[in-house]
Amino acid sequence: MTKVLQDIKKRASVLGKTIVLPEGEDKRVVEAAAASVKEGIAKIVLLGDPDEIKSNNPEVDLMGVEIINPQTYAKTEEYANLLYELRKEKGMTEELAHKTVLSDYTMYGALMLKSDDVDGMVSGACHSTANTLRPGLQVIKTAKGTPIVSAYFLMIAPEGGNKYCEDGCYIYADSGLNQNPTSEQLAYIAQSSAKSAKTIAGIEPRIAFISHSTKGSAKHPDVDKVVAAVEKFHEIEPDVLADGELQFDAAIVPEVGASKAPGSKVAGHANVFIFPDLDAGNSNYKNTERLGGFQAVGPLCQGLAKPINDLSRGCHTEDIVAAVAITALQTQVK
Repeated sequence: MTKVLQDIKKRASVLGKTIVLPEGEDKRVVEAAAASVKEGIAKIVLLGDPDEIKSNNPEVDLMGVEIINPQTYAKTEEYANLLYELRKEKGMTEELAHKTVLSDYTMYGALMLKSDDVDGMVSGACHSTANTLRPGLQVIKTAKGTPIVSAYFLMIAPEGGNKYCEDGCYIYADSGLNQNPTSEQLAYIAQSSAKSAKTIAGIEPRIAFISHSTKGSAKHPDVDKVVAAVEKFHEIEPDVLADGELQFDAAIVPEVGASKAPGSKVAGHANVFIFPDLDAGNSNYKNTERLGGFQAVGPLCQGLAKPINDLSRGCHTEDIVAAVAITALQTQVK
């Protein structure tokens, strides 16, 4: 286990938070629930039929994991009524609310979170990002003062480190949610990412706004969008180190950064990367994971009023455990 992940788990363990995992049908999730409790990272609520979960996973020690069956749980009616009240102006009926909480366990988990019965939720191991985030946007909604919800990956350098990764990890945003953010949206994504860098990764952010151009080396409306995003970010966060537009090599390689962006305090030393669109963000995280050997934890959501995190459907058990720890830490993001 890397030092970065050890530190995240250690900081999460002292908080005593409760995280709900709605996908009790997935073996990786069940294993992660058990591991999270065993390691003392968080208290876990696992949704599903207790008998089925235990019979399908006889080798997993679930002692200490609270398993809740929405079909029989005493508060199911209360959650259905809450969903109706929250969504009736959007066409939700009482009948549909009851049907939804019995069939959509991700929504059920979000309602538990809304009711303060848990502190965070991790889902997506066997459901789409849309299925995970829709309940969050409908029930939890955005944090006060945050105009956009975004998704980032925490990229953890492999054992032995990486010569360009000074802090042992990177933050890549937006790599999972917003297709083509505006300049203003990029600035607010960077603002959320700076908070995530400090609270989750435990690093001081040095933010690079990524482009195919460095400091005017190319002319294009796409470059102009990134330049405007940097200007907006400096307006809203004047005390956070950020620069752009920067090509990726100028952002991480000191010699290239010094050559292409002389005088920049970020070039060559970036640890937070704001990508111009989802194509760039998603492709780069996969490249870094597969070719660079980094562990990709996420997509992790930022900007919601309470923490909900998505998982890649290709995730491993250890990725889910890491997401649980990060979700616990996100309760501290202000």
